[in-house]
Amino acid sequence: MNIFADQPLLPTIWFIIIGVFWIGYLILEGFDFGVGMMMSKVFSKNEKEKRLLLNTIGPVWDGNEVWLVTGGAATFAAFPFWYASLFSALYIPLTLALVFLILRVVAIDYRGKQNTEKWINFWNASISVSSFFLAFLVGALLGITSTGLPINENGDVVGAFTWIFNPFTYIGGLGIVLFSYLQGLAFIALKTDGEVRYRASKTLVRLMPLGILPCVIWVLYLQFTGISAGILSWVMVVFAVISCAFAYLKARAGREGWTFVGTSLFITTGALAIFLALYPNVFPSTLDPAYSLNIANASSSPYTLTIMTWLACLMLPFIILYQAWGYYMFRKRLTVEHIPDAHDATDLATMSKGSH
Repeated sequence: MNIFADQPLLPTIWFIIIGVFWIGYLILEGFDFGVGMMMSKVFSKNEKEKRLLLNTIGPVWDGNEVWLVTGGAATFAAFPFWYASLFSALYIPLTLALVFLILRVVAIDYRGKQNTEKWINFWNASISVSSFFLAFLVGALLGITSTGLPINENGDVVGAFTWIFNPFTYIGGLGIVLFSYLQGLAFIALKTDGEVRYRASKTLVRLMPLGILPCVIWVLYLQFTGISAGILSWVMVVFAVISCAFAYLKARAGREGWTFVGTSLFITTGALAIFLALYPNVFPSTLDPAYSLNIANASSSPYTLTIMTWLACLMLPFIILYQAWGYYMFRKRLTVEHIPDAHDATDLATMSKGSH
């Protein structure tokens, strides 16, 4: 059965585009969050290793956030009623996500401004904590959106804090936290050499079987409850299993590039299975399926979507090519030996004055 039959074309296109934005964000910002969580003493053993971790994401981490910003803007423009219901129901967790997003940016930029143990430890902890909670909140919001809240006939969520009692607040949050950590390990194994590389590979092999469990529960739940769960979404589930097995075997063989491809395909196919099972709903109602927001009743006018589609056709390939070029330019491995000794920013200012 064709699940796209009898559904409006432009809203369907934008449902797919928003899905692409989220998948890109989970793949790229996933390893960002994972590397950030590794700034704790559990993984990185000394300051040079922490600086090595940050240098692997240094050229790309802020560009990865483009996918979230663009996805949010696309949701606002293409599905304003979905956006309004989401933000009114989940105002507190979304505000917390914004706070942790700001903290993470500030921490990455500020940690190298002074060369004192207290200063550096504070910002290292800030990077680790903000990365963890950002991953958890992103996963929680996606879990809630895909499984639903008590939405009434007006599109309003009944009960301000209903999301707290939704089990997929925690399953989705934990799922993205653990995936991000696995993706971060795969990226570090790919981008570094020496002891850090082998430590990341061994940790990835050890944690992967357990780390994928929340995502598996999430995906399977929607396959059995989603209104459009059918052969296509189940095919994506099969591909997700194959991708995970592929990543695990390549990690054991020390093939880091293929390992990263495998983990990226796992989240891609898993997310596709969720989106396909959810379609045409964008925000299911647990009160009555008739109250659910879908691509038809939550979308903008055809005129608005037509203009947006032309803009997306022009800009989306540019975004993808530009980011691909950036990753290609910074593709070489880094080692601890590439990291210079730490110095205080005030020392540079003093040296600069003395040279005149």
